[in-house]
Amino acid sequence: MFRYEIDEEIVLQQLEIKDAHALFQLIDQSRVYLRAWLPWVDGNQTADDSQAFIEHTIQTLEARKGLTTGIYYQGKLVGMAGYNSLDFRNKIGHIGYWLAEVYQGKGIMTRVARALTEYAFHELDLNRVEIRAAYENLRSREIPKRLSFVEEGKIRQAEWLYDHYVDHVVYGMLASDWENIR
Repeated sequence: MFRYEIDEEIVLQQLEIKDAHALFQLIDQSRVYLRAWLPWVDGNQTADDSQAFIEHTIQTLEARKGLTTGIYYQGKLVGMAGYNSLDFRNKIGHIGYWLAEVYQGKGIMTRVARALTEYAFHELDLNRVEIRAAYENLRSREIPKRLSFVEEGKIRQAEWLYDHYVDHVVYGMLASDWENIR
């Protein structure tokens, strides 16, 4: 099972089936906020739905196609983060994340995204890390900016979000750039 300690407050850990209820409760408590930016929220209506999601993340990890972890802050599940996809042939990882609204503003996600970027370059030997965020999701877009990712462009109508399309902004970091920033 994957477990990565970022610092004394934050741990990333692969969720297990037994975590389905806690994950569902976290999603349910932040449902209105998360729904503004994430297309899967309406599809997660029960703990069984969360369990199916966890099972999918375990299969994705076993296939080496992605890594989705729970974010534990001071021992409590507060969100999810990881690599939505891993392309080892091209050495690219796509970071995705979400955090319950009540835990925002504490620097948690910046530390998580920094750790995932570092892990991608030094443990997974990737060459590129990408983060995409909805154009209007300014809080999410601040994460890659803080970490000196390069804003590479905007993808028009990149994602269907319930009843409308949203544009995405693409941020990229290369291993060579990361070494120069560190």
